Amino acid sequence: MTEKRSKMKEKLQDKAAETLQAVVPILLIVLVLCFTIAPMEPGILLAFLMGAVLLIVGMIGFTFGVDLAMIPIGESVGTCMTQTKKLWLMVALSFILGFIVTISEPDLQVLAEQVPSVPNMILVLSVAFGVGLFLVAALLRMLFGITLAHMLIALYLIVFVLAFFVPGDFIAVAFDSGGVTTGPMTVPFIMALGIGISAIRNDERAEDDSFGLVALSSVGPILSVLVLSLIYNPQSTAYAADPIPSITNSVELAMLFARGLPRYMKEIAVSLLPIILFFVAFQLIFRRMKKRMLIKIAVGMIYTYVGLVLFLTGVNVGFMPAGNYLGQVIAGNPYRWIIVPIGMLIGYFIVRAEPAVMVLTHQVEEITSGTITAGAMSLSLSVGVAVSLGLAMIRVLTGISIFWFLIPGYTVALGLTFFVPKIFTAIAFDSGGVASGPMTATFLLSFAMGACTSVGGNIVTDAFGVVAMVAMTPLITIQILGLVYRISSGNVEEKQQPAVVSVDTEIIEL
Repeated sequence: MTEKRSKMKEKLQDKAAETLQAVVPILLIVLVLCFTIAPMEPGILLAFLMGAVLLIVGMIGFTFGVDLAMIPIGESVGTCMTQTKKLWLMVALSFILGFIVTISEPDLQVLAEQVPSVPNMILVLSVAFGVGLFLVAALLRMLFGITLAHMLIALYLIVFVLAFFVPGDFIAVAFDSGGVTTGPMTVPFIMALGIGISAIRNDERAEDDSFGLVALSSVGPILSVLVLSLIYNPQSTAYAADPIPSITNSVELAMLFARGLPRYMKEIAVSLLPIILFFVAFQLIFRRMKKRMLIKIAVGMIYTYVGLVLFLTGVNVGFMPAGNYLGQVIAGNPYRWIIVPIGMLIGYFIVRAEPAVMVLTHQVEEITSGTITAGAMSLSLSVGVAVSLGLAMIRVLTGISIFWFLIPGYTVALGLTFFVPKIFTAIAFDSGGVASGPMTATFLLSFAMGACTSVGGNIVTDAFGVVAMVAMTPLITIQILGLVYRISSGNVEEKQQPAVVSVDTEIIEL
């Protein structure tokens, strides 16, 4: 028992160290800006600092809970699904899981509020249906050995053709939806599901196929919102941003967080409930896990719940107003072009504070046996997000259509799929959804909206699209990492790694 507690304490310390490394640079950047070119009201600054404390504690709890609960559940369900060897059951469970975890995603509620003239519940159910459908497509790809690159090329071709017929005010929001819906709740579960499905295979492609589920699941929301925009075709797409709160004393600051905390406690409880009910039903039917493991998962769920509540409270109550205020002040500066390098600097560091990014980088390092290190992944993601924020700020200042960035960007990303090892393609397209999580959807989007307000731009067409840009650039930078790896390995043919997990059982018969 003492040894177990020691390991748990050591793991928590590791999570704390990683979280501080991710969040402290953001704090320092904001503080430097506040005391130099972007003076901030004391109340907003204190809310930001208080939000940072909640964010740090929440991220530690969330990532620790994911390791204890979400990943074991996903892997167990994935392995059990595949071992049944019943295609209809695998398809049904995949769709239900995709539907449930998407409805459970907190950021989806934020997206629903942002899309004008479309009822929230219709949007939520449509996006969840899209994710469920494409999770089934991802499962079938793994089972039938369909190349991920070919599927992605075909799907994004359909997306861009459809986008040309969609009202301009919806294009940025539609592409934002692909990143927002693959957030801290969805990503760990879907990635673990992929690892579980591929775990019983002992062929050389098992490692490559364990990734790519998030990539395909990100396409579903984009298509869903595009189709919805054609169906509803609203006359008005005006978006009214929430006003920046006025905080004059410590009591008002405390009340601001006190009002936000119960909201996110309820939101996360509702989000986790479908996953818990699904797992209970799964356990009653298959009786796969023993009592000790069930206790561990229960503890992990508590950590996940508390961590997400604190994280979202800190980000939404503390970080969002600060991001909006900073954007307004910096873009209102006579030298407003400076927002481009500042945006790039913030983007470089803020992606490391995304909770799902920590999960992804460690899972990639583990399943590739250290071939792709967490450090290399983090650096590639940071560079990609820095570039995306620079381009997003240029859009805010100039009002250039997002098509001028998305079409060339996805063309390069899809073109690289022919030259890099398959596993890097799958990881890259997974990374796009992972990088655009709650930090992007709150702080960075608010930053862009504040800047857009100062320059007199259209928030819907110019500020929205930040999430889409953040989701796009990692597709390129991670694949460039794969290209460098391939060249440095000295192999003309694509290098294949042995499967990490090999179970002595039959391969699935369909």
